[in-house]
Amino acid sequence: MKKILYYLEENLEEMLMVLMLAAMAVIMGIQVFSRYILGVSLSWSEEITRYLFIWSAFLSVSLCTRKCISIKIDQFIKFFPKRGEAAFKLVNLTISFIYFAYLIPYSFTYLKSTIASGQVSPACGIPMYFIQAAPLVCFSLTGIRLIQRWIINLEIVMKKDYKEMGEGSLAESITESVTDNIGNKEDI
Repeated sequence: MKKILYYLEENLEEMLMVLMLAAMAVIMGIQVFSRYILGVSLSWSEEITRYLFIWSAFLSVSLCTRKCISIKIDQFIKFFPKRGEAAFKLVNLTISFIYFAYLIPYSFTYLKSTIASGQVSPACGIPMYFIQAAPLVCFSLTGIRLIQRWIINLEIVMKKDYKEMGEGSLAESITESVTDNIGNKEDI
């Protein structure tokens, strides 16, 4: 069970995005085949592809947050020592968290109004709240990922012995920091 949770922690967004990309490719392949070979156009394929794309776009925000890959200029940050760099990242992560915490209530209100309207998609009849849930779910997941990154950078700032963290070792870093704090009674 622990391995499954660890795997989900490290790969949740990537797995979902790969599945969505594969589904989009298959659906659009079927659409092209049916349109040009069979002479029949599918009414639902573009709509489903659009909704999968919306979900994958919002999930990519969380993925980029978890992997710490975003549009930024880090030449200024690289002038600082590792602890100073982590302190600068703490400020950046705090501002990002405030931004996403600000967006979550608005996305919830938006989702609530969609549920109340009872709107369905034109071609498939899918309730639109499945699509409108993407901002709420993904902004919340991004908030969780920001908190995880914040904890890791706080540990770097607070510790004198800095250990370089490789990409994809988020769960390991959190586990190590928790076990270090529990195992060392001086820190308690």
